[in-house]
Amino acid sequence: MSKHALTGRYLTDKLMQFASLIAILLSVFQIWQGVTADLSATSFRPAHLSWVLILVFLVYPSIKYEHSPRFYPLGRVVDLILVALVIWSGWDIITFDYDDMSFLFDGLNLQDRIAGGLLILLLLEATRRTVGMVMTGIGIFFLAYAMFGDLLPSVVASKSFSLEEIIRFHIFSTNGVFGAPLAIAAGVVFIFVLFGAFLQVCGAGQFFIDCAFAIAGKYQGGPAKASVLASAALGSISGSAIANTVTTGALTIPMMKKLGYKPEEAAGIEAAASTGGQIMPPVMGAGAFVMAQFTGIAYSDILLVSIAPAILYFACTLLYVHLMACKLNLKGMDSIEQIRTVLAKGWHFLIPLIFITTLLVLSYSPVWVGIAGCAAVIISAMCRKVTRIKLSTFFLGMKQGALQALPISVACGTAGIVVGVVGQTGIGLQFTQFLMVLSGGYLWSVLALIAIAAVILGMGLPVTAAYIVLSIMAVPSLTDLGVGLLTAHMIVFWLSQTSNVTPPIALAAFAGAAIAKASPMKSAIQAFKLAQGFFLIPAMMAFSGLIFYGEVSLTDFIFAIIMTLILIFGFAASIEGFFFHRLVIWQRLLLLGGCLAVLLTHDTTRLIGMGVIIILLIQNYFAHKKIQPT
Repeated sequence: MSKHALTGRYLTDKLMQFASLIAILLSVFQIWQGVTADLSATSFRPAHLSWVLILVFLVYPSIKYEHSPRFYPLGRVVDLILVALVIWSGWDIITFDYDDMSFLFDGLNLQDRIAGGLLILLLLEATRRTVGMVMTGIGIFFLAYAMFGDLLPSVVASKSFSLEEIIRFHIFSTNGVFGAPLAIAAGVVFIFVLFGAFLQVCGAGQFFIDCAFAIAGKYQGGPAKASVLASAALGSISGSAIANTVTTGALTIPMMKKLGYKPEEAAGIEAAASTGGQIMPPVMGAGAFVMAQFTGIAYSDILLVSIAPAILYFACTLLYVHLMACKLNLKGMDSIEQIRTVLAKGWHFLIPLIFITTLLVLSYSPVWVGIAGCAAVIISAMCRKVTRIKLSTFFLGMKQGALQALPISVACGTAGIVVGVVGQTGIGLQFTQFLMVLSGGYLWSVLALIAIAAVILGMGLPVTAAYIVLSIMAVPSLTDLGVGLLTAHMIVFWLSQTSNVTPPIALAAFAGAAIAKASPMKSAIQAFKLAQGFFLIPAMMAFSGLIFYGEVSLTDFIFAIIMTLILIFGFAASIEGFFFHRLVIWQRLLLLGGCLAVLLTHDTTRLIGMGVIIILLIQNYFAHKKIQPT
């Protein structure tokens, strides 16, 4: 082995051991703060971000060993220098004297300006390493806009701010970097990521997959349906559509291929199902906690109103899977465990989920609920000999939770820059006015523009960051057109998920394609088809009472669910060309026309559209019965 290889391996081992210790200590710090709340926001948030940046520079090297073994040690030296700069600048910000208000009149001194500017640069570099250049570029773009906005045409111009003013606003306040996005990431989201990590290391993930196969495996297209159910259970916990695709897809995609699904179909099914996990209560990734902060609505209320739309989404995906299995005449799995056998081995993993759901519905503090959930996972695992965890497993959970939270915290820190600049310059109001003019003031046009923006933003941003940016810019235009605040945020939150399954860059579909050994673009097209619920259901949120909140009556809510189900059935049958039996082209076109009528706002038109869909599906059923052998 060469000298460079030996040096690189030694450095990697030692620094990763150090990073593991730092990660465990970060989890301890987060739990301590969650229990005691001893630190103020102006101390806790900078401390959290500094800790996260240190970990990023240790875990995500500037020069990867496999890319350049010769320069890898030099790159690690650079990383350690960046760690030292984080410690110095972070300490300066944490110990800043906010009681001395003279800085508001006289400005920051030179040391504070250097520390604040350094932290912004270090955050952008950490964002580049963990999230990618698109998010970094957006952060730089908004900072440049704050500095040079007065040089732009009047329609988008704003007052320009000095570098000192920008640093003061974004670093030495609870705006900008340390604003609401990072506050949520550092508080609630971190704890729930830790909760998910404990579930994974304790074996709950495999239990949920086994349950899904026991429930759905014996039916037509069993592994595909099991994939949908398992992803619904795991997606909310993992907090990442891509992680969910890789976790469940490693088992379900080979089984789907063996059963008869094409590789791109198997990859698309898994991607669509895994992405849906992000909108499934009780955790719903990180975005729902951000929504609670932005709207001022209790998380328990958001959780409750999200249940029906989430079930409708998975019903949509399951329907596509079933129709595909019927068209291909696929069978179920022959050898699967009984559900009672699976539950007998792992029923105790359901206790933490039931426990945290109950506490969230009862409106307990989400941070406390997350900490209690972590304890519940450990206690429930210790109750059974087969799942009893060792001390090493406990520390592995603490480490994995911290490492999984890094991209979220970094992305939220940079998203805070966007939110801060929007507030500091007033560009949000201008963007809303521009959107209204471009759409002609029609809600349909606004929804279409937001959907396009969501796909474009999502190509380079994590879902949570895309939701934050889009909600700040687009929600006002929806509320101006009469959409309720919670409904508007829910629409944007759902549309923010679409980039995982929408070509040309569908990251969850690409992850599934890698497992299935399929064409990434063909897999993305299949995922896009299967995930139509991400577009249809937000439209129904806007034009019906699908979000059961505020002035929406129970009657309107039930009617909205029925309409949405009929729309889903009609659209799926039209796209697949199959329901009980194959559909000819004129039937598919009529079904599509009926779906478009349901999406319109006039009640009479909707009733006609639903009637067309129901009549055609009933006709298809009798056509199917007619050709069946007696």
